[in-house]
Amino acid sequence: MFRLIQNEWIKMFKRPGTYVMIGLLILMVSAFAAYLKYDESKQTGKQPAWEEVVQADIAASQKQLKDNPNMYKEGKERIQEEIKINEYRLAENVPLDTKTTMWSFVDNSTAFLSFAGLFMIIIAAGIVASEYSWGTIKLLLIRPLSRSKILFSKYVTVILFGLLMISILFLFSSLVGAILFGTDGETVHLAYEGGKVVEQSLILYLFKYYLLSSVDIFMIATMAFMISAVFRNSSLAIGISLFLLFMGSNVTMMIAMKYDWAKYSLFANTNLLGYETGQVMVEGMTLQFSLVVLAVYFVIFHLLAFFIFSKRDVAA
Repeated sequence: MFRLIQNEWIKMFKRPGTYVMIGLLILMVSAFAAYLKYDESKQTGKQPAWEEVVQADIAASQKQLKDNPNMYKEGKERIQEEIKINEYRLAENVPLDTKTTMWSFVDNSTAFLSFAGLFMIIIAAGIVASEYSWGTIKLLLIRPLSRSKILFSKYVTVILFGLLMISILFLFSSLVGAILFGTDGETVHLAYEGGKVVEQSLILYLFKYYLLSSVDIFMIATMAFMISAVFRNSSLAIGISLFLLFMGSNVTMMIAMKYDWAKYSLFANTNLLGYETGQVMVEGMTLQFSLVVLAVYFVIFHLLAFFIFSKRDVAA
């Protein structure tokens, strides 16, 4: 099995497109860091104290609640939690970074997780379909190995590539952040859990944030892998997967506004960060429920992929 995965890894890195994707991710993070550094250098005059910034945020949040008495429940609760966190920050003297620091840059760089997911989906969509389009599928299947092992090795390669992209994003943004913005700054993250404000390690919070934010990426990549194996068409797999990556949650949210059965859809459950902030798509959903739903979809995707790939005629 290890040799199969190694072989898939070597084939993947023989393609120039793999290096282009890694280079693009690094380039985007670098450009973002350069923009933030340039923007900070243009700021002149004395910067306000962090206490003033927090007090202004509290006043703005309170005004927003007052001006919108009919605000939807989830939005109102989120603003109230932000007020309590800011009040705790003032009461316990937990400073707020008013300038970009290494860790705040790493936090801001989570916006590029979607691009890491995009590249992972491209690999997942083509790793099986390309064998058919290039005519190498027969050479692959005549080996004295079961088809399930061959397909599993390809899926493991997709997962490893996704982990590689996420690791590059985290490590490179940490490196660039340390060089351009320094390692000073707060290492405490304030969160609202169980009806009270708690202090967390910012580093551990970022690890958890990256992990939970990657769930939808891995699920959609798994779906793209399934489509690639079932339909043998990488363009179809990429098109459907990218549409769902960027639009799936929005469409599901619109459905959830009218129908409770939306909670059983894939995209109502991929945002596990919602359980950290209390912003679930359908009221009454729990973390355990979402994990079960995700597991069911994961099994269905793989059953379809492995069953059809194992039964399909090699000549096809």
